[in-house]
Amino acid sequence: MPIELRRLRALRLAWGVALCLAVSFGIGLPVPILAPVFAVLLLAMRSQPLPLRAAPALAVLVLLACGSGLLLIPLLRHAPASGVLLVGGGVFLTLRYALKGGNGLLANLLVIGLTMIAAAGTSDFTLALSVVEALAKGMLLAVLGSAAAHVLFPEPADAPAQPAPPLLDSDQVSWVALRATLIVMPAFLLALIAPDQYMPLIMKAVSLGQQAGETRARHASRELIGSTLLAGLLAILTWGALSLFVHLWMFFLWVLLFVLWQGRRLYRAVDTRQSPAYWVSCLTTMLILLGQSVQDSAGGQDVYRAFAVRMALFLAVSVYASAMLIWIDRLRTRRGLVRG
Repeated sequence: MPIELRRLRALRLAWGVALCLAVSFGIGLPVPILAPVFAVLLLAMRSQPLPLRAAPALAVLVLLACGSGLLLIPLLRHAPASGVLLVGGGVFLTLRYALKGGNGLLANLLVIGLTMIAAAGTSDFTLALSVVEALAKGMLLAVLGSAAAHVLFPEPADAPAQPAPPLLDSDQVSWVALRATLIVMPAFLLALIAPDQYMPLIMKAVSLGQQAGETRARHASRELIGSTLLAGLLAILTWGALSLFVHLWMFFLWVLLFVLWQGRRLYRAVDTRQSPAYWVSCLTTMLILLGQSVQDSAGGQDVYRAFAVRMALFLAVSVYASAMLIWIDRLRTRRGLVRG
């Protein structure tokens, strides 16, 4: 792939994410960080723009996918053990579908619906409905922002498509899906206790579960922790730069700069040893941390204390995910030796 094409795609990613962030915070969406996170998924997964007529269809898809979580709320309230097992089975089957080459965006939406929406609804059904609404609006804005980024930086007609991640062997799919499910479920259980506090943790856990598709467990575990630490550092730098002059457009410009820095490494315009999944996870984590800090500031909370607590939780779930990867890999190796 020519280096100019990689730079073009990095610019498109940066502008699309920054535009979605500025608009979502500017118009006051309920969960404003969702639109830029969805924009990362749309722009990083495909090099061709989605048609604008797909925006309403994707919003409806979000409603349907997340509606699956609403159906689980009565079961989680009245038979919590069965409900948790059903959520775990649904997450496993969804991740297994994605690892077999299924639609990654649909898989992400289904996992979010099964976990985030179900957890929110156990404490307040109205909260669950508001989260579904926020997800649909965020997806609609992400499609529009991605389309605007493609207009600003159009893909050349003769450009090669982005390489799809290699499919796993059939004997590896179930193991990788299992360890990804075991990464997501503890965050879901915490969210059942306090949904308003642990919603960001579910988003982080879903990101880690997607990143856990790497079959080399030790390499993947280092990337899980490394991407979280780097995301925290970049969020601190962005917040510090923004505090010099607090304004929405300065927020837009600083996020544009830091996303571009990561996008150049995601598309290999700058040599890096890290995988694309590392940079996607780092970028989404940075956006979640920043978005929550901005909302904490607007709500009059102690931003630095809240950031420290949130970062500690993100690191804890990353360390847990790393340990889970190594444990599952050893268990799989031991079973293989026994059968051999």
